[in-house]
Formats: sequence, C-alpha cells, structure tokens
Amino acid sequence: MRIVSIIVLVLAALAGLGCVHYYWPRSLLLPPPGIAQIINTSANATSVSIPDRVLIGELAQFDDGLFAFLMFDYLRGRPALAGSAIMLTSHEEQGRPIYHILLRLPNDLISGVDFLAQLKADRLASSVRYDWILRSKLNSYLHETSVFFQAYNGPATEHLRTLHASELQGYLRRFIRFKSETDPRIAGTTGPIPSPLTQKDASRLAADIITVAHFYDLPIELFVGIGAMENNYMNVAGDIKNTIWKRRAEPGDIVLRRKRGRVLVRNDSMGVWQITRESLRYAHKLYRRDKRDYTELPERLRPPEKLDFNSIDADVLTTYAGLLLRDLLDRFHGDVALAAGAYNGGPAKPNPHYAEGVETVASYARRVIGRAAAIDRLAAEENSVSAQKINTAPGTLQEEPRQ
Repeated sequence: MRIVSIIVLVLAALAGLGCVHYYWPRSLLLPPPGIAQIINTSANATSVSIPDRVLIGELAQFDDGLFAFLMFDYLRGRPALAGSAIMLTSHEEQGRPIYHILLRLPNDLISGVDFLAQLKADRLASSVRYDWILRSKLNSYLHETSVFFQAYNGPATEHLRTLHASELQGYLRRFIRFKSETDPRIAGTTGPIPSPLTQKDASRLAADIITVAHFYDLPIELFVGIGAMENNYMNVAGDIKNTIWKRRAEPGDIVLRRKRGRVLVRNDSMGVWQITRESLRYAHKLYRRDKRDYTELPERLRPPEKLDFNSIDADVLTTYAGLLLRDLLDRFHGDVALAAGAYNGGPAKPNPHYAEGVETVASYARRVIGRAAAIDRLAAEENSVSAQKINTAPGTLQEEPRQ
C-alpha cells in the first residue's frame, strides 16, 4: 500500500496548492479456487459460485503508473465494459510497483469466464485469468481505485512547457504509446492495419515534438493534440483518394486528368502529421523564406534544400508540421482554436469540430502528465527522506571523516 500512501500525499500537496514502461501482457498465475463451490443446476443451465466470495478477472498488468492509469481510464470507457466495476490496484514486487487493472465478473464462474474470454478476443483483456476474493478485499480494491482516480483527475497545476525536456520526453513517450496502442484500426479486419509505436520510436517522436515546439515557439499541448487527432502518432498514409485541381502541374505532381487548361493531381497525406502533398509544398516554400537558424535543429529534423516527394524522411515531417502550425498561429494572431481548426480545414475554413478534438486531447495530456509528474516528485522526495533517516539512525555505520 506504499504506492497508495504516496498518491494520498500527492492529493494533499496539490490541494494545498489550490488545485509505464508498458509490457503487454505480463503473466499472472492466479491460484485455483480452494473453497468448496456451490453448483446450481436447472433444466437449461448450470452455475458455479463460492459463498462469501467475489469473482474478479484481470484485464492487464503494467509496471508504470502513468501508463496503467491511461489504460484504466481507456478501458472504463469501452462500451463492452459499460456498467462494470473496473479497478486499478498496485503492489510491490522486488521493490518495484506493479499495477493491475481488474474487473468484477458475474459471480457465476461459467458466465464470468465466458465474459472475460470475449474481452480477450476483443483485445480488452490480456489473458483469461480470474480469482475469487473476499468482499473485504474487493472493498479495499475499490478504495485504492478511488485514490488513483482522484490523483490523476485533479486540475493540472502546470503546463507541459514547465517540465524539464528530458522529464517531459519520458511522459510524452508513454502518452504516445498509449494512443497508438488504443488506435481502433489495430483491431480492424479490413484495410491497412498499423503497428503501435515501439518504446524507442515513441521516445524519438516525443523528443522531436519537444524540440520542434521549442524551435517554433509552439504551445506543446497543441502539437500533442494535433498528432493524436491526425494519426495517433503512427506513420500511416491517409486520404489516398484525395485529389485537387490546379492551374498547372509542378515538379513531383502525379497528374490524373487534364481539362480546359487545368490538371487534377493526387493530394494524399503522409506520415504522423497527415500532411498533404500540397501542404508539404507550401511548408517547404515557408522554409525557404524562413530566417530562423535551422542549424539549431538536429540534422535529421532539417528540411532538405530541394523537396522530393519520393524521399521525404518521416522525421523531417515533424518540422514541416511545426512550421505549418507556426504559420497558422501567426495568421490567426495566436488564436490556438482557429489555428488547430485550420490545420484540418484550411485557413479559409477552419474546422471547429476538429479544433475541439485537439483541445480535448491537449487538456487530457496536460492534466494526466502534470499529475504524474507531481506523484513522481513526491515519491522521490519521500525516498530521499527515508534514505536520510536510515543513514542517520542510531547504530548506523557512518563513514569515517577524512583527515
């Protein structure tokens, strides 16, 4: 319960202010029920239950608190789990916290395990593992869940920009992986099925987002929201059938039709940021006119002198996306909502629904990351104080002072 105690301290500290690594699945071997079962039979059904016990199943297990909460929050919003009691609990294993997402199942073993198996088939559970627990234990789990929920759902006390870059990168990495892991296309049966980002890829993208946002002086929450809305941070082509009429073809254009002095060309979008071919062409022109010192960016983030659609590196698309957002913010005099809407609908017709989605993601990321940072800081402070107490306790061997 030490993890919960730390979170309780965080809640108290934040109130005073006024206001994962992810591995799927981790195996959990639950012991088989050791209590006599009651088997009820009728003409058409059989049920198996244990007196004074509650049946629970495990949906997932993690070794990172932030990622565990993100997945818990996601799972409790799934229609298949509507009305179900979902719990987030923790314990220490070899000195490290382990987090479990548990589900109260129907108290009939047959229907409960069948429900858990269906959840696994729908990718909402990592395995079919269950246990019978006392009601007092269930109440303890529910209380612990409430503590976690309060810890991550309070108001954010700081913006993402106030966090140190290396610290923010770690939190963004987990958020990016979470969004890619829960993308609905991954469970699809038709069309291209993308792969969730690896920890390495997510860490690299997080670093690029932070670097580009700083270079163009962008609100980092806006950049994070755009990435989630466009492609959940995955490098997947989109709008393959999108086209546009132009007065004349330009180098790199794929001409589909010609009519009355005009040409119809492909305008599909690419990469994490879903930049269309025409938007990329415009962004490159902005880059050629830009007076910023691009040597301040890592080499892999610097746009090429000549745009070649056939050899665009995925990393540099983050720079182009940042430049487009900077241009839109300047056009709309810093209005973030209009800039976000224009990223999707164009400057002439910003999409307000898209802007609302960006703000929803941005606010969520700001809140959970800010709260996670507060929890981690207080945990570090508690560990430091504990270490000092141990080192200064009576009878503790002290290093002899040097002469």
